[in-house]
Amino acid sequence: MKNESVFERVFQIIFIFLCLAFVAGIAILYTLLIGKVHYIGLIVVIGLLLLILFAFMKFQLLKNKKGKAIFFAIAFLALGLACIQPVYEGYKSRLATVDSEVDITEYAPFLNNSKVAHLSEPSSLAIKESLPKIDGATALYPLYSAIVQATYPKKEYDIHNSEVIVTTTPSAYTNLFEGKVDMIFAAAPSKSQLNRAKLLGLDLNLNPIGKEAFVFFVNQKNKIDGLSSEQLKGIYSGEVTDWEEVGGEKDAIRAFQRPEDSGSQSALQSFMGEKPIMEAPTEDIASGMGGIISEVAQYKNFKNAIGYTFRFYSTEMVRNNKIKLLEIDGVAPTKDNIRNNRYPITTDFYIVTAGTDNPNVQKLIDWILSPQGQGLVEEAGYVPVKE
Repeated sequence: MKNESVFERVFQIIFIFLCLAFVAGIAILYTLLIGKVHYIGLIVVIGLLLLILFAFMKFQLLKNKKGKAIFFAIAFLALGLACIQPVYEGYKSRLATVDSEVDITEYAPFLNNSKVAHLSEPSSLAIKESLPKIDGATALYPLYSAIVQATYPKKEYDIHNSEVIVTTTPSAYTNLFEGKVDMIFAAAPSKSQLNRAKLLGLDLNLNPIGKEAFVFFVNQKNKIDGLSSEQLKGIYSGEVTDWEEVGGEKDAIRAFQRPEDSGSQSALQSFMGEKPIMEAPTEDIASGMGGIISEVAQYKNFKNAIGYTFRFYSTEMVRNNKIKLLEIDGVAPTKDNIRNNRYPITTDFYIVTAGTDNPNVQKLIDWILSPQGQGLVEEAGYVPVKE
């Protein structure tokens, strides 16, 4: 090393820099592809520290205490700052959420130990051929799975590739519009979904088959147990920004929203009426080779957070004991309060069709609206539209 000229040392440092830059570039690309953008800063810092370490070694700066102190001070400070975002994201990922993934296969029809509801008597409808193709919202799969088990032939119905699939509300509407399914179980369409159907020349037929509560929830530690409709509208319009304004502790409100065209986002838009909804919190995520896009930040159970969903999904499917459903206008979102219309944000859910020629579709709808079908809606844990 003593025989190396300054030029040779600088050349070696540049070479190491290029090698580290190449490796770091691959690591950064990988983090983008898997959506872990918060690690980019840490990758860059580690690469730079390795380069500085190599440079210090080449110029023998680590042989004295001062050189070591400078390097380790730089390393400690840089790594500390670079770790803030990954640690914070790790903390967020551990927070509970009612939007957690649910093992939907637990509700599949005709499977041993399935959670799906059963009729207590033989069904008055048995469809043996020309099975209507069904899709729907995740929150309604337990219901239409029970209906399939009662009326369809016994066999396996793969949730991704069969006559009975489950996607999400936006995807279900897309499948309906494209003629891939005959009927969907979902919340009412959003304005954009209605406009798309109109552009495609489709006549949507909405058949209400049950009622559900649109619910708002907060962290279990939040001292707020209920809000008025006007307070909620104030929060989601951006007029109310601190929990102290509605009787809670002084803390900025984190009002999460759902993606456009999802069933719960359409329900929020309906609840807000003419009052404009504030811009949703967003987060940057990687979307394959498409790079970085901005999406609605999914609910995380921070102490100051508020979110919304439907009662059955939160209480029966996810069963999260770290959040609590709020009373609205002094009324809790219970099945009885949905049934008697006391809960103020009650909405119908539907079978939606768009001009299918399957002769069994209307037969199935009529059966679901019959006393036996409505009894199964009740048995599955939902509130029937007909008593």
